[in-house]
Amino acid sequence: MNLPNRLTLARIFLVPVFLLIASIKMPYGDFLAALVFILAASTDGLDGYIARKNKMVTRFGKIMDPLADKLLVTAALISLVELQRLAAWVAVIIIGREFAVTGLRAMAASEGNIIAASKLGKYKTMSQIVAIVIMFLPRLPYYSYLGQAAMAVAVIFTIWSGVDYFAKNWHAVKKGGI
Repeated sequence: MNLPNRLTLARIFLVPVFLLIASIKMPYGDFLAALVFILAASTDGLDGYIARKNKMVTRFGKIMDPLADKLLVTAALISLVELQRLAAWVAVIIIGREFAVTGLRAMAASEGNIIAASKLGKYKTMSQIVAIVIMFLPRLPYYSYLGQAAMAVAVIFTIWSGVDYFAKNWHAVKKGGI
């Protein structure tokens, strides 16, 4: 278990901490939830950087890193829907794309192929993180407009990257018997 994989696991373990803080009404709770989310999300870039720089990329990391991202983002989106700051249909589009791409990865893995995160997928993740952080900080000036605009960008990247994954990896789907 190398350092990048430990950081990925830390991100997974921070999800329930984030959910607990996001669900409790307390002074500065939104700010604290945003901080925990930022801390958890920052492990994503850090684990990838360390893994690539030190040639520590593993199968575990290639599979668990994107899953850890999906857990964190899904938890945040559901929290935002519960807090009535995000329309449920937006969360469904983003989460639906995540399930679809995870399914694609699983089919490819069953054929012995690992589909690593693409640059577009990384931009998608970053746009989602930025949008989620803004939406957890309602004390920002014009936060509602900023949050909605940032989330619109995230939805565009989400759809675009999902289509891109399927277009570039359709061979994995065809091999899987579809």
